[in-house]
Amino acid sequence: MSWSVDTPHKRLLYHTLRVDTVLQDGTSGTGTAFTLAHTHARGRSLFVVTNRHLVEGVASGALVFAIARDGQPVLGSRFELRIEDFPEAWMLHPDETVDLAIMPLQPLLDAARAQGVELYWQAIDTQQALTEEHAPALDALEDVLFVGYPSGVWDQVNGMPILRRGITATPPALDFEGRREFLIDAAVYPGSSGSPVFIARPGPQGGASFWFAGVVAAVFFREEAQRLVPQPVPASHTQVASSAEMIDLGLVIKASAVQELVHVYLSRWHA
Repeated sequence: MSWSVDTPHKRLLYHTLRVDTVLQDGTSGTGTAFTLAHTHARGRSLFVVTNRHLVEGVASGALVFAIARDGQPVLGSRFELRIEDFPEAWMLHPDETVDLAIMPLQPLLDAARAQGVELYWQAIDTQQALTEEHAPALDALEDVLFVGYPSGVWDQVNGMPILRRGITATPPALDFEGRREFLIDAAVYPGSSGSPVFIARPGPQGGASFWFAGVVAAVFFREEAQRLVPQPVPASHTQVASSAEMIDLGLVIKASAVQELVHVYLSRWHA
């Protein structure tokens, strides 16, 4: 079958990487990471971004990429890059309340190339990030798309993540509870952690185009006492308490916090 990544919606499928982890208790976990490009005065830097709760305290971990041939992905291909000292490979957001982690992408590309493999990926450009300048133009209710591996589900034959839809549950222009976050009304499950979230914007000549709005980080649970609490989206179903029920409200860390983490990384390592 001929397959070319030649539309904005197809490109969404290749922004993400599958994160496979073994937790300290020996259980397996699955999450989502995504590739990010940032242009600055010294050039262009490439990163992998995910949630800090997906990397902290993990015994071992790997990132799963598609393989490239002639500039296009090979359908069904996947290349697992196991990373030694997985938690130490990431830089965490300096604010412990911000559930984000970042690492440079280039060393991963070099490691694969050393094994004779070219990886395929499509980076989200930080110029696509929804900013405080653009957010007020959005309505309180907007359609959202997010991409990842809910409950570990993916198309294993074709090596594809899962695209999901939802709507904003709080206005993206506002900071939910005073934090750089907003809520989405969507089915967020274990494995959705780290999924990039997009809001459609008018494209040239009416074509599809997207704002990068943020990163899925938590889901609201109803506990036995009927109290609603936001908790990090677990990497494994075994981490969900049997007395807790997810209510399809996801918490999204705004793209501005991702940009901030990029700037902190660059200031520390490229000063």
